[in-house]
Amino acid sequence: MVPATAPHPSPLPAGGEREGPAKREGEGLLALQRSGPAVRKLIEESGLDTARIAPTGPGGRISKTDVIAARRRPSSPPPDLAVGEREVRVRMPRLRRRIAERLKAAQNTAAMLTTFNEIDMTEAIALRERYRADFEKKHGARLGFMSIFVKAAIVALKKLPAVNAEIDGDDIVYKNHYDIGVAVGTEQGLVVPVVRDADRMSFAEIEQTIAALARRARDGKLTIEDLSGGTFTITNGGVYGSLMSTPILNPPQSAILGMHKIERRPVALGDKVEIRPMMYVALSYDHRIVDGREAVTFLVRIKECVEEPSRILFDV
Repeated sequence: MVPATAPHPSPLPAGGEREGPAKREGEGLLALQRSGPAVRKLIEESGLDTARIAPTGPGGRISKTDVIAARRRPSSPPPDLAVGEREVRVRMPRLRRRIAERLKAAQNTAAMLTTFNEIDMTEAIALRERYRADFEKKHGARLGFMSIFVKAAIVALKKLPAVNAEIDGDDIVYKNHYDIGVAVGTEQGLVVPVVRDADRMSFAEIEQTIAALARRARDGKLTIEDLSGGTFTITNGGVYGSLMSTPILNPPQSAILGMHKIERRPVALGDKVEIRPMMYVALSYDHRIVDGREAVTFLVRIKECVEEPSRILFDV
């Protein structure tokens, strides 16, 4: 997950008066009607609220440049509060509404449960430090932990295919491909671009693909195709400092893996206590299709692969 930069507040219009949301929405719809079909399609794919797009085209039309500029602005900047104002009402941006609808639909539809485990990151950290410089020099991509977790997840998904499946009506659809969604935080909101056929990729290809998707997400250049068709999702709240959380399903997927902050803490190893870099991981899953035994086994497999990355290479 890529952290978003802090949004800047929007200045008041000339004269210090606020434009009403109804007025802004009406002007936005009028500008949309004047715009061409290609621009309207781009706005729809972006999930933008037309009230947030400042038209600069001839005749009050919205241009492609206007849409790209709106993508790069924060989706819900905090308004300036005048002295004495206790609250300000602003319209929820379209993208934020879509996110809210999908999250609520996941809660209403799935029988969602979460199971937790912890991972000793000692070996993964040592492996990364050992090869980081050579990896970046050769592949032009930063060596992170995400490629290790993606590969570990694929090992676990192959062992427990229900976690990679989805419910379609009265049917269970088992997937024999591994398209891994990676949650990315942007100024416009959380998006989940998909790394397709990740099981066929090397560690370098996964890191390169994630980096490219994250750049496109920050620049507002992701397409509907980039965001659709995933079979399993990984989200990393640790980049924001989260120690533990319960991730919400990305429907119609049946499970999502949550990574968290690496924290050094005392761990009992046999009869000794050592300080180790530990990470809590969480698996939220749809209990309609994934049993508790499968969920726990899945996380144990993730733990084994990350604590001993050589297992991924030798498929053991």
